[in-house]
Amino acid sequence: MTSMALAATLFGPEDLRMVERPLDPLGSGMVRIRFGAGGICGSDLHYYRHARTGDFVVTSPLVLGHEIAGEVVEISGSAPGLKTGDRVAVNPSRWCGHCTPCREGRLNLCENIFFMGSASKTPHMQGGFSSLFDAIPAQCVKIPDHVSYQAAALAEPLAVCLHAVARAGDINGKRAVLFGSGPIGLLTMLAARRAGIAETTVVDIAAVPLAFATRLGANHVVDISNGDEALKAVAPYDVAFEVSGTAAGLASAIGAVRRGGIVVQIGNLPGGQIPAPANAVMAKEIDLRGSFRFGPEFMTAVELIASGGVDVLSLVTAERPLSVAPDAVRLALDRSQSVKVVLTAH
Repeated sequence: MTSMALAATLFGPEDLRMVERPLDPLGSGMVRIRFGAGGICGSDLHYYRHARTGDFVVTSPLVLGHEIAGEVVEISGSAPGLKTGDRVAVNPSRWCGHCTPCREGRLNLCENIFFMGSASKTPHMQGGFSSLFDAIPAQCVKIPDHVSYQAAALAEPLAVCLHAVARAGDINGKRAVLFGSGPIGLLTMLAARRAGIAETTVVDIAAVPLAFATRLGANHVVDISNGDEALKAVAPYDVAFEVSGTAAGLASAIGAVRRGGIVVQIGNLPGGQIPAPANAVMAKEIDLRGSFRFGPEFMTAVELIASGGVDVLSLVTAERPLSVAPDAVRLALDRSQSVKVVLTAH
């Protein structure tokens, strides 16, 4: 008998529908997972609005979702350490293990990566906003009973932020500025605090997320909706994390760091060419570092959530059932109402 799954499927810009889709019999070496919870990510919102994010363009129906957790309901073949009924956080990355970046230990740069809910390859890699979905055992990280699926689903964005902070190098005792106070900006702030940052300033153009940043412990917040004079008054910084994914954010980050400072680009910038004050990278001898997804940090993120080291649920402003995912995505787009929206099974 063919299993059916209800999946949040994107057909084009602002055309997200809940679609019943047949699942093939479970392939050998795969596990089938029943959806427990899923976080709506900024890249999901980009896909929803534009049917693309950065240089990744949707050309056929795409099931969204890569921040996911659930219950193992079927196993085909060998899955050491896993059994049906296990509650797992699902790493959306499947790495090949044999390309040059994998051999160098830079798994996030795998040349043959399968990343759930992404249009970076054709055919697209279907995501986890689906009542049932498949993964390989290596993607499944068991979670203890006291960790909710909602918290476990947020291991993925926390891993992104742990990786970004690692890319900045030793930040102990330094001053940092973060551009963008959405979920990734806020989790980067929390991750930087764990790494010993002395002071954090969060910059945005929206009042509600900035208020959230203050609540989570930002030393300073700066609203630049009417210009960046207030930011200039508190710059320069040792390190800047650019999370907004805008050309203006990158320009501000390059401007805000001191001579010899570091800029870490986390946000997904628009595809193609963008203007940037590149001469300042030379004249101030700035290190401009990209940060893409994560590697082993996923396991660290699960451990931190389980131990209470990072309270990821402090970011969640709304929960909605998977069955109304299109409405939940529209809610997540409204920054006056939302910081982080999480989908649940029911």
